[in-house]
Amino acid sequence: MKLLLINPNRTQAVTDAVLAAARSAARPGTELLAVTGRQGPAIIASRAENALAQQEVLELAAQHATEVDAIVLGVSLDSALWACRELFDVPVVGMTEAGLLMGATLAGRIGVLTYGARMAPLYRELVEQHGLAARLAGIETLEVTPQQTFETPLRVQEAVLCGIERLVQRDGAEAVLLAGAAMASMAPVLQPRASVPLLDGVACAVALAQARVDLALPAARAGSLAPLRGRDVTGITPALAARFRGAAA
Repeated sequence: MKLLLINPNRTQAVTDAVLAAARSAARPGTELLAVTGRQGPAIIASRAENALAQQEVLELAAQHATEVDAIVLGVSLDSALWACRELFDVPVVGMTEAGLLMGATLAGRIGVLTYGARMAPLYRELVEQHGLAARLAGIETLEVTPQQTFETPLRVQEAVLCGIERLVQRDGAEAVLLAGAAMASMAPVLQPRASVPLLDGVACAVALAQARVDLALPAARAGSLAPLRGRDVTGITPALAARFRGAAA
């Protein structure tokens, strides 16, 4: 089995963190291919940057989809998740989607911790889109940046632990999802010091992607996810344009 891990931003350190988290959940024999965005934002921290990242997700997926058995989106806004499911016939799993779904098996109320107050509404909308708003305990944001996660990791880890405790004490969270690809691989490091289960979205997504491949469920052939046919789109790579026409490149 081979999984494609897509980080659509341009920061290689994020891809490295995503790959490390993926390895922790990959079975023996599962091969991982991790790719990094070639254009667009260095880090996604706004709606506008996420819009740019969505096309890069589609481009990277189109480039590699024929080589893999499933795709994992190593981007915590699950950028272009449903568009990928429309265009590609392999399973596609978003890291925050997977973390929330796994959290629902652990806890009645799930807390979400991420970077920056500006991002809180985006994650609230994402939780609603995934149908788990009723299970959301709260969203806690950190006044640190993803880049600082790599520059001053111990300081950021302490901030994350404080945020987890606020979600537990203030909001009644019974599990906490670390929502940010830069925080990939942090959950197992901090788990011994946390009072509730910590969810790593990438690890959850890899586990779910492997299960999807095992189940061999077919892609939808009807409804909004039915394969596209005959769409004429320009200004994109030939591999992606072929998907809009209904043919694998």
